[in-house]
Amino acid sequence: MCGSEAGGHFSVVVVEARAGIAILRVTGKGARALFAGEVGGHRWQRIPPTEKKGRVQSSTITIAVLGEEAFAALVIRDEDLEWATCRAPGNGGQAVQKTDSAVQLTHLPTGIQVRCHEGRSQYANRAEAMAKLRARLTSDARSKATAERAATRRDQVGSGMRGDKRRTIRAQDDSVVDHVTGTTWRLRDYLRGAW
Repeated sequence: MCGSEAGGHFSVVVVEARAGIAILRVTGKGARALFAGEVGGHRWQRIPPTEKKGRVQSSTITIAVLGEEAFAALVIRDEDLEWATCRAPGNGGQAVQKTDSAVQLTHLPTGIQVRCHEGRSQYANRAEAMAKLRARLTSDARSKATAERAATRRDQVGSGMRGDKRRTIRAQDDSVVDHVTGTTWRLRDYLRGAW
């Protein structure tokens, strides 16, 4: 747990950490609103302890603040479904081509069609068709959410280039400059979260 100047407490969990990327999960009241101000590029300038000539080294990181994926239970309304029955294709058999056991299910809002004729009874084929439709709709919803999330992330982090930055942290001057608001803090206050 870590405290904030706003008086709340946040729980920070490292979800993934590897070369070039760190993903943190921060939970607590107001966490997303607080960290939304960190979105964008950050440039960190410092003089390394091993530097003999006083040259400044710069590093750039990009930050995105995203909500966790929350997939609500998929609701398929009966009025959005259109059922049709027909005889199953393929080699003839005692019941396959003699009864309307094959079903075709159309989800009207999306136009997705599912056909099922593997089962011997219409009841079994209806259940299988519904399961296939649910799987397709869930997959499409996940793909759409993933694409939207990727677009949001791209918009937040920008290019990561030098001129496209949110903050500059200058360790040698003990200062942090927010280029969006024009605010300046002391580095030690910024590191404590007093911003």
